[in-house]
Amino acid sequence: MKKFLLMTLMLVFGLTFTVAQNQAEIKFDKVSIDLGTFAEENPVQKTTFTFTNVGKAPLVINQIVASCGCTIPSYDKKPIAPGQKGTIDVTYNGTGKFPGHFKKSITVRTNGKVEMTRLYVEGVMTGK
Repeated sequence: MKKFLLMTLMLVFGLTFTVAQNQAEIKFDKVSIDLGTFAEENPVQKTTFTFTNVGKAPLVINQIVASCGCTIPSYDKKPIAPGQKGTIDVTYNGTGKFPGHFKKSITVRTNGKVEMTRLYVEGVMTGK
């Protein structure tokens, strides 16, 4: 009975270790993008974050949440194969916002080794 229990325990640990080795892993080219200075008359600014799946399993983005409604992320919902690149497009809309410096965060949740990554978009909107 002890041998059976020991063998079962070793099998569970071995499988856990093997599964952990074959995980997806997201790597962003940049985690912060500066949109620079733009006028209040042109309040909509767009940028793109590029990432690579450097892991050994398909990468799935489970959720992307922006810190406020003025920042809108969009992405392809398909899994990213190992070694492939993907993008997250972010649109900042400063309409009705106060001029000045801003810094907004975008939280990305995946099935990767690191489950959560925070991205930042910042810039300066000048007044009229």
